Amino acid sequence: MDNPACDGMPSAEGIRPGPEIVFTADFTSTRQWVAGRSWAYPNGGPVNPGDNKLDHLTADPSYSRSGVFRATRRADGLWNTGLLTTEGSEEAFTVRARDVLEARVRLPREVGAWPAIWTWRDGGQEIDVFEYHPDNPDLLELTNHVRGGNLYYSDPAVRPGAWIDLRVEFGSRSVVWWVNGSRVFADRRGVGRAWHAYLIVNLSVCAGRYHPAPAPQVKELSYEVQNLVVRRPAALVEEQSDEPEAMAGGDGPP
Repeated sequence: MDNPACDGMPSAEGIRPGPEIVFTADFTSTRQWVAGRSWAYPNGGPVNPGDNKLDHLTADPSYSRSGVFRATRRADGLWNTGLLTTEGSEEAFTVRARDVLEARVRLPREVGAWPAIWTWRDGGQEIDVFEYHPDNPDLLELTNHVRGGNLYYSDPAVRPGAWIDLRVEFGSRSVVWWVNGSRVFADRRGVGRAWHAYLIVNLSVCAGRYHPAPAPQVKELSYEVQNLVVRRPAALVEEQSDEPEAMAGGDGPP
């Protein structure tokens, strides 16, 4: 598709001066993150076959709490998989319009691995910071599901086992992605001024419909996430400091 990031025009939103860090991921924190369940999965999980996933979510900390997100084959043909979400946690952090997320990730090597950093709330509000499938070794999937817009971004620096730096501005009029310091896609769709959503970091396993499932001899998959932070324009932080209960709730069915 046409890539508006390459036309030399500035972002519709731009990066506001003086952003403050409002969230620094500590994957060990049970105040920040809930492990092994998400309302992005039917009934909160643990499985989601309708989305071509072999996942069986687990709260076992060895699958996610170190920042290394793992999946291991089960005897029933599914895979125990690691997922963390801010939804339902004590802090219940939500990313908001105009926030900027930054993260460093090490991509998986094994075909069948499906890593992602994304957002979710109340059955939608999904922005994919990235998705990756090693069978397309040089390609990242960058998607705005809220208002429609996506890019399959190819680069030789994107490859199985590589470390990549990601940055996404959740602009109200344009979501903008950077990869390894280069601005690669501005969707000119945005999320709207009132948008907010929970964070999800996880490793799924492909079931074979769109991407190959893991080979029979493969027993474990993994990828790593480091230095995940969210920055917010200082003016927006000040504005919201008077509204501590703003945008609370929406944790999904009890």
